[in-house]
Amino acid sequence: MTNPSITTRPAAECRYDVVALGEVMLRLDPGERRVRTTRSFDVWEGGGEYNVARGLRRCFGLRGAIVTALADNEVGRLVEDCMLTGGLDTSWVQWRDFDGIGREVRNGLNFTERGFGVRGAIGTSDRGHTATSQMRPDDVDWDALFGSGVRWLHTGGIFAALSESTAEVAEAAMAAARRHGTIVSYDLNYRPSLWKGIGGVERAREVNRRLAEHVDVMIGNEEDFTASLGFEVEGVDEDLTDLDTGAFRAMIKTAAAEYPNFQAIATTLRGVKSASVNDWGAIAWSRAEGFAEATHRSDLEILDRVGGGDSFASGLAYGLMELGSLAEAVEYGAAHGALAMTTPGDTTTATLAEVAKLASGGSARVQR
Repeated sequence: MTNPSITTRPAAECRYDVVALGEVMLRLDPGERRVRTTRSFDVWEGGGEYNVARGLRRCFGLRGAIVTALADNEVGRLVEDCMLTGGLDTSWVQWRDFDGIGREVRNGLNFTERGFGVRGAIGTSDRGHTATSQMRPDDVDWDALFGSGVRWLHTGGIFAALSESTAEVAEAAMAAARRHGTIVSYDLNYRPSLWKGIGGVERAREVNRRLAEHVDVMIGNEEDFTASLGFEVEGVDEDLTDLDTGAFRAMIKTAAAEYPNFQAIATTLRGVKSASVNDWGAIAWSRAEGFAEATHRSDLEILDRVGGGDSFASGLAYGLMELGSLAEAVEYGAAHGALAMTTPGDTTTATLAEVAKLASGGSARVQR
C-alpha cells in the first residue's frame, strides 16, 4: 500500500525497514517505590531513538537495526541482551574497550520512577563519558549501511545533545540516508538536563535547526518545537494543561514554510492532570494531505508515561510506511502511545492487533 504523504524505498529492495541512531541506556525502575528509598530495581533497556525502532520491530513486525556504542563490560552485555530480546540487528553496535572503572568510557544508566497522582515521574540520568557520547562521524560506514537498503532512519535531539561529536554523527548519518533515498525522521525530544551545561536553549536551537535541514518527518511534543526550533505556540499556558489544536496547527504551518524539506510534521498533545491521568492526543500534517488529528483521549489512565512519545513515533512511522493515509498513521501513532503507557518500561508490549483495535475505536472489555 502506498501512503500519499511519504514515499519510501520498496521493502523488497531493502535490508532494513528502519534503522535507529541513538544511545541505549540501562533503565533501573524501582516499581511502586522511589529511587531514594528502594532496595531493588527492575531493569530494561531504553533510549529515545532506539525505542522507536524496537516498537516497529516488536509491535509492527518490521525489520530493524540499531546504531549505537557500548562499553564492553558486563553492563554493556546486559544492554545487548535486552536489545537482542527487542529483535533489532545489533551488528552495527560499536564496542569500546572498558578501562576497568569507567574513567574513559562507560555505559549510561537511567534511574526513573513512574510517579503517581500528585507525585510526578522523575528521571535521573547517569550518562557522562558514555561510549555513545564519544562516537565520531567516521565510526560507521554510512554509505555501506544505507547502500544495503534502508527505508527509514530515525534519530533525534537526545542523541544530538550528548556531545559536540554526536550532533556531527547525526548530520553525517542523515545526509548519507538521504543520498540513498532513505526517509529521515527526527524527534526533537528536548531535555533541559542534557543542554543545561552546554549552552541551554540557545545551543539546542542552534544544533536542532541545523539538523532540521536534513529531516523529512519532524516529530515533537507540546514544548519541543518552541524549545528546540524556536517556533512559538500562541495561547498555550505555561503548565501545558490547555492545549488548543488550532495554536499547534498555526505553529506547524510556520515550521513547514521555513523548512521546505519537511514532508510531514507531527506532534503529540499531552495535558497532565496528574501523574496517573493525562489527556492524550496528536495532530499531523503533510504537504500532500494537509492536517489530520487523532482521537483525543481525555483522562487517559497512565501506568508509566516514559516511552509514550516514542511509541507514538513508531506507530506514525508504521502508518506512513504501510497504511494508506496520514489520518490512519496519526491514529495508529496515538493509539500505540496510549497502549505503551499502560505497562512499565520504556518499550512497548503492545501488538499490532491491539493497536488496530484501539485505533478503530475498540474498547478495553475483557477478551476471553
